Amino acid sequence: MPDGTPGQVPGQPPQPQAPFGSTPAVSPSPNRGHEAAGLQKLGVALQNLTDALPLIGASSEPGQAILDMIKKLAKFVPPGTMTPAANRNQLEATAMKQGQNNQQMQALKAMQMKGGGGQPPAGGAQPQPQAAAA
Repeated sequence: MPDGTPGQVPGQPPQPQAPFGSTPAVSPSPNRGHEAAGLQKLGVALQNLTDALPLIGASSEPGQAILDMIKKLAKFVPPGTMTPAANRNQLEATAMKQGQNNQQMQALKAMQMKGGGGQPPAGGAQPQPQAAAA
């Protein structure tokens, strides 16, 4: 009976193998959904820059910087990326995030008003205990 592992060709040195579990079964791949969402956000930013340009003026120093950014970013946002539906989705997501932030801020303010917050009230003054009169 020959020595060696099954599948090994007699007369050839054994092939080195990585220990079990040290290599992934599949290689990681980029998430195309996240990439598409990122391109939509980039499209919104590009639209905001385009809207700001006439207000600032293309001949001013900030306007020149905006023009440069628009030229550089436009090659990453293919035509059709910013459809009206994609624009609406971005606006709705921003509004939802803003609403969540407002709820958190209201909860923090309520905790501070009850004295449960970790920070003193605005103004930095701590209430002074009154001495008992004898």
